Amino acid sequence: MFDRPESGERAVLVHIKLHQGQEDLNELKELASSAGAEVVHVLTGSRSYPDPRYFIGSGKLEELRAIIEETEADLVLFNHVLTPSQERNLEAELEFRVVDRNGLILDIFALRAKTYDGKLQVELAQLNHLSSRLTGGWSHLDRQKGGIGMRGTGETQLESDRRQVGMRIKLVQSRLEKVVKQRQQGNAQRKRSATPNLSIVGYTNAGKSTLFNALTGENIYVANQLFATLDPTLRRFNLPNNTEVVIADTVGFIRHLPHELVAAFKSTLQEAADADLLLHVIDSSDEYRNETIFEVNRVLNEIGAEGIQQLEVYNKIDLLDDIEPHIDYDEHGVPIRVWLSAITGAGLELLPQALAEIFSATKVRKLCHLLPTQGGIRSKLFSVAHILQEDFTDEGGWEILVDIDQQHLGILEGISCD
Repeated sequence: MFDRPESGERAVLVHIKLHQGQEDLNELKELASSAGAEVVHVLTGSRSYPDPRYFIGSGKLEELRAIIEETEADLVLFNHVLTPSQERNLEAELEFRVVDRNGLILDIFALRAKTYDGKLQVELAQLNHLSSRLTGGWSHLDRQKGGIGMRGTGETQLESDRRQVGMRIKLVQSRLEKVVKQRQQGNAQRKRSATPNLSIVGYTNAGKSTLFNALTGENIYVANQLFATLDPTLRRFNLPNNTEVVIADTVGFIRHLPHELVAAFKSTLQEAADADLLLHVIDSSDEYRNETIFEVNRVLNEIGAEGIQQLEVYNKIDLLDDIEPHIDYDEHGVPIRVWLSAITGAGLELLPQALAEIFSATKVRKLCHLLPTQGGIRSKLFSVAHILQEDFTDEGGWEILVDIDQQHLGILEGISCD
């Protein structure tokens, strides 16, 4: 373990080109900046495969040692995911603090978490990350129990550490389960009221929070840095056709988002998985935007949101030449893409227009006649449809006027509807 400076950390970046995969060096620099580090040197190289002991070869290891001494750096940041043994070996050999890509992202999340559930989710991710990196130090306490009157093999310090981390993980998980239930209750209530749920998703720093503020009139934190938004924010606003929707601003995605974060942030990411529509915000000025689109969709698949309809929002068109705000439609006349600039407001009015067209296109109005024995169907209608009017019939049944999405029309099979 090494003491950590409170501020002004000077970092040496290590970026190795591997034939089996490639991370983005510029993204590592942005991650380091977002964590508050000052990059003093970048060590690059190439290998076919990582060295199993140090990730880098012996020559690069000596080169890294010399750079650390020359630059008087505070830590080394690897643009790769290190195994627990590689991280331990590097720190033991260099006698220096080493942080891999996942550890850096976890650190940024710890800086950004403000709400109770956000802090819990970060702590869970950090504990899961730590549990695989506990080492067996404290050799003088190798057996804490045993001897006459206390027979048994005893417990090593490492086993004790793992047990305490495991207990803390269970405690945090139980608290997060309560948060998940609260979110599920809120989602269920919105479903009953037939209020469409929208979730803003996208690669980190694509302009999601700027768009959220422009749509809702809010003033949530915006910064030109990775993971500026961590805790989700939900607000209501009205579309041009007077349809009220709930919109959620969620955490940004990134290449190879650490599994610990995906697992820990299940309650936050659930906002996207439970949405009726995803607003996929894309930085139109990013030359690697196709790659970022792929990464976002990959994470959406991982959290079970792959089947949810998307409206792509190509943001930051103010950074492009000869692109005017407009809406792209599919062959059925349904909006699939909106081009705008959230920061200048150019084309911003097109997004509510496109949303109104989408929700109008998918809903139909039905006057349903239910028998007294069809109370279960009535309950389903209240959970998925917008109930405009309900009257009791002389036979003890119901006559219900509903706006229902086409995907739920199967509920009405066998029912008399006009």
